Formats: sequence, C-alpha cells, structure tokens
Amino acid sequence: MIQFERFELDNGLRVLVHEDDSTPMAAVNLLYNVGARDESPDKTGFAHLFEHLMFGGSANIPDFDTPIQMAGGENNAFTNNDITNFYDTLPVQNLETAFWLESDRMLALNFDEKVLDVQRKVVVEEFKETCLNQPYGDVWHYISDMAYKVHPYRWPTIGKVPKHVEDANMDDVKSFFYHYYRPNNAILVVAGPVKTAEVKRLSEKWFGDIPRGENVTRKLPQEPPQKRLEKRIREANVPVDALYLAFHMPARTHYDYYVVDLISDILCNGNSSRLYHHLLKEQQLFTSIDCYVSGSIDPGLLIIEGKPAEGVSLEQAAEAIWKELDVLKTEPVPEQELQKVKNKAESTLIFSELSPLNKAINLAYFELLGDVGLINREAELYLQISTEDILRLANEVLIEDNCSELHYKAQKGEVKVV
Repeated sequence: MIQFERFELDNGLRVLVHEDDSTPMAAVNLLYNVGARDESPDKTGFAHLFEHLMFGGSANIPDFDTPIQMAGGENNAFTNNDITNFYDTLPVQNLETAFWLESDRMLALNFDEKVLDVQRKVVVEEFKETCLNQPYGDVWHYISDMAYKVHPYRWPTIGKVPKHVEDANMDDVKSFFYHYYRPNNAILVVAGPVKTAEVKRLSEKWFGDIPRGENVTRKLPQEPPQKRLEKRIREANVPVDALYLAFHMPARTHYDYYVVDLISDILCNGNSSRLYHHLLKEQQLFTSIDCYVSGSIDPGLLIIEGKPAEGVSLEQAAEAIWKELDVLKTEPVPEQELQKVKNKAESTLIFSELSPLNKAINLAYFELLGDVGLINREAELYLQISTEDILRLANEVLIEDNCSELHYKAQKGEVKVV
C-alpha cells in the first residue's frame, strides 16, 4: 500500500507527497498534461521538442544539468502521446535544489533563438537517426497511420516529418509553452524521506507565485471503430522481414484494459507463453516474437510483432499467428495458465514500485487519470479477471476487422497498399 498526501496550490498545481524513510534519496517528479496528441496535424513533434527545450536553460538558470549534479543528483525526462514527464533524484538534504530548478523552467524557458536553433537540429537529427536511418525505425509511422484515421494518435511522438520541427518558430514555441506548461496543467510529486509540511512549504515558496494559465480543455476526435482489415507492405533496406499486427483496444481507464493486457501476456510473456512456445520454440516459424499494449490514455493498441525464420514467408507467419488467436477466441484459457499470468502481473506491479522515483512517476500518472488511489488497486483488478473476460475480449479485439497488418519486407522499394 502506497501512502500519500495531496494538496493543491492556488495556481492549480497539484502536489502529492509520499513519505518513505527507507532511502536517503528523494525523487521529484513533474508531469505536464501535454503530449503528441495535443499537437496540430501540421505542427507535430512539438511535445518532444519541448522535452529538449526544457533542458536548454530557463529564465534565471542558464544551465540545468550542472546544479543538479553539484547537488549529487541526476535528472531526465520522457515524452509520449499523452504526457511530458520530468524527474530528478537527489539526496534529500538538497531537495530544494530540485524545486528551484523545476520552478524556474515552469516560470519561463530561455526563449533564445540560438537555443531553439540548437534543439531543433538535435530533434531533427534524432528523427533521422531513429526513424529514417535505423532498420524498422519508421514502423510506428505506418502502424499509427493505418490504425488511426481521425485521432491524433495517428502520428508518433517524434512527429510526422522532420520539417514540422524545422519550421517551428519562436511564436509557435512561446504559444505552446504558455498554453500547456502551466502550474494548473501540471502535477508535482515528491517521494522519499520527506515530510509533507516541508514539501508544502517548498511548493508554496518556489511554485506559488507562478501564474496559472488558461484551462486546457481537450476536444479530441473519437476514433470510429475499424470495420475492415487494413494491410500494407513496406519494402525497405532491412536485414530480414518483419510482421506487425495492431488491434484497437480499450482506453487506459477502462476495466477491459486490464483484460487485454493479460491477453498480451498469455500470448507472449515468457518462454511458456503461447506465441513464443508454439511458434518460435516448437514450430520454429519465428526468430523473435513479442506482444504488448501501448498503454495510452485514449483507446490504444495491442501489438504483435515478429521476425519470421529463414524460408518462412510473411504470409505463412501471419497465418500461424491468426491460428493461435483463433484458439484463444474459441477455447477458454485453463485456470492454471490464467493464474500464472495474473501472478506475473502482480509481481511486475510490486517490483515497479520499489524505488521512490517509480512511485513518484506512478502517483503523478494515476492522479492524471483522475483516480490516484488506483495505484493501490491495480493488482486487485488483474486478480479478479476471469476466463470469461479473456474469451469475451479476445473475440472483441483479436478479429480481422479490428486489425492493421503491416508486412515489412527486406527489399528496396516504396509503400504499397493492398
């Protein structure tokens, strides 16, 4: 059970505190409720660009990394479709250093043309390195575009094309910053050997005077149900063929999310999982195979990906996967197999909450979802899933009409739609 206290500043900043005396290190996590889904279709990659810009100096602090390192700490960040998250870990006696740094870059970035130019180039180079020049690097561009037609999940976090970031000007940057990176659109969590009263004092001292922004209201288009199998062939200079199947699944806040998450474990989590055991070990049709869920806040995707063994075509590989899915849709999962994946899910949750940093990140995320207490109930949700739930969701999710199937061929060529 993770204990926490919660309070809110007058400017709308939500603050959560988890007192944990088992470690000398404190974790400070600042989640901004902005991700790639908040971008315009013609200006993508901005949330990711801001992850970089937030390290490029702020109103009163030209260099972010040196002070945190001098305080014996370290910091990092990540961005996805839904959120932008910054975190610091440092000895608790230097806790105020993190408050000073995080509050200053929330107050105002260093809106400098040179900094913007440098970070634009860094992000564009990252795009080229990870998406254009890395084998299979553009897979999520194709999967997103196939699976989503109206929702902004139809582009990946890094953006549609490098040009969107290349063309970002200072007016674009300031507008995006002052709309989303405000205290009323953020959640601060402090975990470690701290006291709530002291965290409240530091929060008021460093964040209390930062003006709130306009309330952010989302009106994202709801993705309509997919009604037919969408298939594409991507031919590129890659080492071997690869196969990807993407199925629409419930949102992160829906009970059925947990059912589909367990289905992904039944299919491919460990050596005894179905796809790994039957298709890779027994039939030797694949050299690698995996199944996972995107975990996005809005309805996301269950992905099956694999690389066929030599001499096995993508069509044969896909047929073998569909046969395994048909078994899952027609035969109830044995209770012993279901209990095994439940136990794995429970242990994964426990291990993911051992460090103060992980607890801080998770508390911020569940607060964003609207039910921070869910952090203590997730294991129970997994454990109460029945064989009937698995059968029901398998028949709703793992069907052709709900699937986008990408064949990534190891040849030079263009994208073909079939």
